[in-house]
Amino acid sequence: MESQRGSSSSTERAVDDCEDENSVTMLDVLQEENQLEEDANAVLGAADDKNCTYIQGYMRQALYACKTCCKEGIRAGICFACSLHCHEGHELIELYTKRQFKCDCGNSKFGEKCSLNPVKSESNPENKYNQNFDGVYCTCSRPYPDPEGLDNDEMLQCAICEDWYHTKHLGDSETRPEENSYDEIVCDACMKKASFLWSYASKFAVTKDSKKEETTQNDENVEVEDSSKKCTMPETPAKTEGCCFWVEGWRSALCTCEKCKMVYKENEVEFLLDPTDSVQAYEEAGKANNRESQYEKGMKALASLDHVQQVNVIEEYNNMKERLKEYLQKFADNKKVVRAEDIQEFFSEMEPNKRQKVEIPKYCR
Repeated sequence: MESQRGSSSSTERAVDDCEDENSVTMLDVLQEENQLEEDANAVLGAADDKNCTYIQGYMRQALYACKTCCKEGIRAGICFACSLHCHEGHELIELYTKRQFKCDCGNSKFGEKCSLNPVKSESNPENKYNQNFDGVYCTCSRPYPDPEGLDNDEMLQCAICEDWYHTKHLGDSETRPEENSYDEIVCDACMKKASFLWSYASKFAVTKDSKKEETTQNDENVEVEDSSKKCTMPETPAKTEGCCFWVEGWRSALCTCEKCKMVYKENEVEFLLDPTDSVQAYEEAGKANNRESQYEKGMKALASLDHVQQVNVIEEYNNMKERLKEYLQKFADNKKVVRAEDIQEFFSEMEPNKRQKVEIPKYCR
């Protein structure tokens, strides 16, 4: 344990030695990489980048819509692996995750067969498609990010319809609860459709006036007892309009008596009783599947170097950063597209005993 603490402090000292107003430290790079990895895990979960998910049937997964392959008005979703292997270079819409979805790549909605799994049915009748597959979201039906800059507000996903909503379109700002005080939301339209959920709102919904201590207490008091025989649905409160913000664990409070199960089925929300259905469960599965992160590998690599070596590595990185910035600036000045070959050339010129070549041909006039 002592040696690990010593390595960590040595790394921090090396970083301090190289810090100035314009430098970027290796810790900055590793921390940014770590955040990107966490974001990717949240979106992709345990996604496979080599095999189409079609043979796994209907499942929650990261999805994409291909605007290059699908004509206007045709909605279809493809899995992560197909987005890489069958639709490389196409115009894709990232859909985050959708429940109970089977990959459409190569079926009757597409002009060509799936290269990863050519044998597929003509359609997937249980798939559900909403406006997100057209590249628009929320009650305002705007794209995200909005190219016109009209609605680039933070967006939240409804736990039932799985559409995304701008926070400013989820009720009055004076009544919306504080950020991070809730776990899931159900939009206004879905609360109207599944109005029985208002029966649970008085105990498990978060409001503007909710105190953190009360929310935590509600979370801890969520009933998990066997309610298959006796109905435990609370009485319906006076308020039955608007969207609803729910505390963590609210789903486990839903009554599971036979009468209530029929209500869930009639409203097509049986999935609310499935503990693996939530996006949180999906993200946790992704984290469990993830191996050692680049941040952890990078920190171990830095810790294995002595102080002088650490300083040299960080200085070289900062030098490379500045030289790359100068190299790319010339492309911007000449309005020239940066190709993979240009990046390869830059790094080849970074090799020892070579001078960096930064001359870029200008357009003929």
